[in-house]
Amino acid sequence: MSIHSKGRGLQAYAVLYLLFLYAPILLLPIFAFNSGTIIAFPLQGFTTEWFSQMWANATLRRALTNSLTIAVSSSVLATCLGVFAARASTRFRFPGRGGMMGFIMLPMVLPEIIVAMSLLVVLLGMGVQLSLLTVILGHALICMPYAIAILSTAFSSLDRSLEEAAFDLGESKWGAFRLITLPLVMPGIISSLLISFTISLDEFIIAFFLAGNEPTLPTYIFSQLRFPRAIPVIMALGTVLVILSIVLLAIGEYFRRRGNARIGGSPTGGLL
Repeated sequence: MSIHSKGRGLQAYAVLYLLFLYAPILLLPIFAFNSGTIIAFPLQGFTTEWFSQMWANATLRRALTNSLTIAVSSSVLATCLGVFAARASTRFRFPGRGGMMGFIMLPMVLPEIIVAMSLLVVLLGMGVQLSLLTVILGHALICMPYAIAILSTAFSSLDRSLEEAAFDLGESKWGAFRLITLPLVMPGIISSLLISFTISLDEFIIAFFLAGNEPTLPTYIFSQLRFPRAIPVIMALGTVLVILSIVLLAIGEYFRRRGNARIGGSPTGGLL
């Protein structure tokens, strides 16, 4: 088989794989605007009724408010901790650095259900009441490895001579970090915030175990799947979430590439 034929075969495989992966997502807006309550072809007509019902649902609005509160809080917490960890791992050499960073990155590879069950057992054993706060802590734990991966790229690409020049001019360590380092890594920080926000907003397992009686958006969607008449509203909600996730990830990737370009790194390097 020639190289040209192999290339065409790989292209066909890639196209089929992408269709298999994204076809269900592409069907979401189609059924979200379908007037029928049965998710099947042929379509019955065009309507925006399901979006109106979605916005009028008080329980859904509460779940959305909870999820936004959790996502914003956990993304800020994960990014702040990620700044500290990335700064320490890229600027300093200390015993056990590799093992410590590997331990911090462990939630990225552990099954989330194991993490959720472990957190539930520990929190209940400590007498902590399940609430939005416990979900925020759990989501921060899950998001922090991604934040560190992004921020480590930003910090490792910085030219150390810039900080040394600030020290030579009489600036303190905090002043050099605030005036020199922080502005240069700010695109990476914004990228970390947006990606952590998206991960937290879509996360289900941690919220299911740790939310207690407070509904979040993923747990609300899961609870509504038992009712066939609620499926079109879920389709409308899914359409909005997909658009929001794409926008946030696009903004995060833009700032990541912009940050790499500003500090002289590869625009395509890093996590994404």
